[in-house]
Amino acid sequence: MGLLPRKRKLVIFESFHARQYSDNPRAIYEYMKEHYPDYQLLWSVDRRAIELFDKFQVPYIRRFTMRWFLTFPRAKYWVNNVRLPGWMPKPPGTVYVQTWHGTPLKKLGIDIDQVHMPGTNTENYKKNFVSESAKWDYLVSPNAYSTEIFKRAFGYRGKVIESGYPRNDALANPSATRISAIRQEIGIPEDKKVMLYAPTWRDNEFFEKGKYKFEFQFDLKSWEEKYGDEWVLLSRMHYLVAERFDFSAHKGIVFNVSDYPDIRDLYLISDLLVTDYSSVFFDYAILNRPIVFFMYDLEEYRDQLRGFYFDIETEAPGPVVQTEAELFWEIDEIVKKHIPKDSKITAFKQKFSLLEDGHATERVVKTFLKVKKN
Repeated sequence: MGLLPRKRKLVIFESFHARQYSDNPRAIYEYMKEHYPDYQLLWSVDRRAIELFDKFQVPYIRRFTMRWFLTFPRAKYWVNNVRLPGWMPKPPGTVYVQTWHGTPLKKLGIDIDQVHMPGTNTENYKKNFVSESAKWDYLVSPNAYSTEIFKRAFGYRGKVIESGYPRNDALANPSATRISAIRQEIGIPEDKKVMLYAPTWRDNEFFEKGKYKFEFQFDLKSWEEKYGDEWVLLSRMHYLVAERFDFSAHKGIVFNVSDYPDIRDLYLISDLLVTDYSSVFFDYAILNRPIVFFMYDLEEYRDQLRGFYFDIETEAPGPVVQTEAELFWEIDEIVKKHIPKDSKITAFKQKFSLLEDGHATERVVKTFLKVKKN
């Protein structure tokens, strides 16, 4: 692979195993498209995502085709937010920028005590993580807290760009015009508020390797009866969850946005976030909007599956609940605008969001391109 001539101004992007046009790679791509027109920018795309990339008119090569094998190794820069296949070497001279995709609450990589995922075991999982991180030339970190964890959990000894997350630049500078356009695209009535439900996956609940189960732990009919007159619910499942949920009984009230290209758009239009252990709350907190943590399996998830890096019950920027009744009670309080001014929120943002100033992408790109900063 390394014998092919290098294309010094070719950058190849991937997001979530080449299945999405989203996240930090998208933010970097869009910034470079505007500010570095002399660079050739290509996406590596899984065959199942080709229709999406055609919709956005984004230049791409289909992953694992002959053209891909002849092009990917020649790129000077790779920009990715998850691990590449273990069999794939990095050619000499390639600059691999790993943006990752979240601030960690749950333990990562070699910090996980016992791996419960299908198709691997604890020893191989950790070995593969260290092998992958050895290929990275730069690792993007959103804050000092993440930098410390990433270096240890990934066994990483390379350069860290502690910059904030590029994808969050849009949250630091929200556009009312963009918010209106997103609402119209999804079909949300003008008079409705938006509640976003975005849980994560469970390592030990799966159909097979790479396909995980998920069951709602609150009743959608009850939710609609309580809130359907004033609210719509956006259901955003983790990309690893394989089920296709049927919300036809709640048409116009519950929207399945699991396949919506980029979750940052959903943050922008949402008035309230309900989540669990997903890292989405670190990003959403930038908007200064209410969050409810529905952690119905807290003890099992914390003590058996993953373990946490900090005490979420103490530091969460919103209430932690475990039952449907508690969840609805907290939503009622928010609807009534009984939201306490919590010093925890200020402390939380000071720790995790200090760098989210709308210029993270610029810092990242200038660093890996080695552009002299003003």
